[in-house]
Amino acid sequence: MNRNEKPKLAIVIPCYNEELCIENTVKRLFEVLNDLISKNKILADSYIYLVDDGSKDSTWDIIANLHNENTLVKGAKFIRNFGNQKALLAGLEGVRDLGCDCVVTIDADLQQDENVIENFVDEYMLGNDIVFGVRNDRKTDSFFKKTTALMFYKTMNILGAKIQVNHSDYRLVSKKVLDIMHLYPEKSFFLRGFFNELGLKTSHVKFDVKPRIAGCSKFSFTSLMSLALNGITSYSIVPLRIVAVIGFFMAVFAFIMGLDIIFEKVFFHNSPAGWATETILLCAFGGIQLFCLGIIGEYVGQLYREVKARPRYIKDIELK
Repeated sequence: MNRNEKPKLAIVIPCYNEELCIENTVKRLFEVLNDLISKNKILADSYIYLVDDGSKDSTWDIIANLHNENTLVKGAKFIRNFGNQKALLAGLEGVRDLGCDCVVTIDADLQQDENVIENFVDEYMLGNDIVFGVRNDRKTDSFFKKTTALMFYKTMNILGAKIQVNHSDYRLVSKKVLDIMHLYPEKSFFLRGFFNELGLKTSHVKFDVKPRIAGCSKFSFTSLMSLALNGITSYSIVPLRIVAVIGFFMAVFAFIMGLDIIFEKVFFHNSPAGWATETILLCAFGGIQLFCLGIIGEYVGQLYREVKARPRYIKDIELK
């Protein structure tokens, strides 16, 4: 169902040590907003909301100065670094409180093509509550990053945490999505899994990745692994079922080995030799058991974090 009234758009930008590019990024995004306003596609009070994820440089000072110059620049500062996903979550919750009809999340380095925000808005006006930005290719990535990213998407989908391939966190969501998100109380909130499981009307917009204008990426291999573990333990119990299957087959194998030893002893009066084989099997089974315990430990750790019910993040300052 098409929407009739033009929306109030918010743009959320998570920031961590982005002093080299944040001013240019805000300037460029206002150019995009003003262009959409002139085309009568969004309301004139559409705004930008920046979340400083505990930066150690002058990122927050720049944000505060931009706010003083233009009140359509809004934002919040964390008391310490909580991570990119928590910054995104804080931004989405912040714009819901301030008021908007839809919100776009985008990285501070503007490697994601900001020009397709117009396409996002067009898809929203056609009745889509979620519009995923999907990159056309990974030509700008190194071989290592390209390989690990591919492994990330395949592993996540195989293990049951369904996410959109080649989609990071460049998307548009409606106020309806923000209201539903507010109903989810868990502390380790996996945004990509959440948006894919809702079942609301969605669409996709393709874009090209641009070179970073300044600074370096803050998203490391370790961050990717942490994100994957959080997503799997938040949205899938497949690994626990794998543990159960492994345990079953280990028990069957041990039973067969026991029958073989009894057979050798009774009919051939000979206990099978092979200390090397026994040692290898013990080491293999020990490794599998530790691996399974590690998987179970991840889920126990997830429960531990949820039971403690600590806040997802703590704001130090907020500009409205």
